[in-house]
Amino acid sequence: MHYQNKLRVGAAQINTTLGDVDHNLERHLALIAEAQRDHVELLVFPELSLTGYRLASRVMQVGMPLEDPRLKALAEACGHMQTVVGFVEEASPGEYYNALAIFQHGQLIAVHRKLNLPTYGGLEEGKWFTHGSELTHTDICPGWSASQLICADLWNPALVHAALLARPTVLCAPINSASGIVSDDFSNEENWALNTRFYAMTYGTPVIMANRFGPEGESHFWGGSRILGPCGETLAQADNKEALIVADLSRTAIAKARFELPTHRDADTPLVRELMAGYR
Repeated sequence: MHYQNKLRVGAAQINTTLGDVDHNLERHLALIAEAQRDHVELLVFPELSLTGYRLASRVMQVGMPLEDPRLKALAEACGHMQTVVGFVEEASPGEYYNALAIFQHGQLIAVHRKLNLPTYGGLEEGKWFTHGSELTHTDICPGWSASQLICADLWNPALVHAALLARPTVLCAPINSASGIVSDDFSNEENWALNTRFYAMTYGTPVIMANRFGPEGESHFWGGSRILGPCGETLAQADNKEALIVADLSRTAIAKARFELPTHRDADTPLVRELMAGYR
């Protein structure tokens, strides 16, 4: 099988109007069209990009079953470009997930449900959402695949390790990070840069981090969306505004990074499983 060596990827740094799915849908469609004109093959939107973040009881109003015609419209608009969109999934009456809809070839090909629901600082997702229980992995094109984790999923190192054992060539990291939302002393701006660079470098895996930019009530989403290469290097980073950033990834560069630091090869999953067996 012939593997293409380059993959063009993008991160859509947008601000979302809280609770207005129809308005946000139009913004998504415009950015999808822009990315297609730039020949993007994988596009990542922020967490809950269709709904906004501080929904509280409005989760019920914006929840969407997978058959929702607005998801179908997004699928059709994406065409062959794999596109990751944040939304509230209504799995059954009263059961809602902070989720990603993943589209390609005019279809909804996968859904990732957030695994780690934060309930600290100004975060209270565990009050409104059901937590997911499965990892997600999607094929993009020959030689390229992606794993998807949502925001706080990346602050549980065991979840990231488990996701990357599938050896994806790209890690998609949609987030919703507001300044000071954890605490006054915890810098989301500095610590997200550290978090994503660490995983990219350690696993030789490019990271596409898509964050919001702009206000939502009293919160300010600081942006900082970035595309990192397999050595943790910054290939593209958004300014302090809404933006679409794009970069070309190299399969050869990924292979070189993983050969020089063989984290996947030396993971020793049986040993790790044995060591963890005594912990709950």
